Amino acid sequence: MAATKDEFFNPTKLSARDKAAATDHTARSIISAEATQREKKTEKLRQLRLEREAAEPAPAPARAKSRKAPADH
Repeated sequence: MAATKDEFFNPTKLSARDKAAATDHTARSIISAEATQREKKTEKLRQLRLEREAAEPAPAPARAKSRKAPADH
């Protein structure tokens, strides 16, 4: 059985409107998938940061430096 061009190429032409709709649909699905991945990654990193901060001891508050009153001459 020989391969013909009809098996690899669509013999009917799509209208410009159909091409634009297909491109728009594909682009929107890619953008949506990327946004979902980004949100998942952000949430994962946020969770890891919160766990790390919870595991670390709280830093001791810095003592305020006391200033001596200027000596009167």
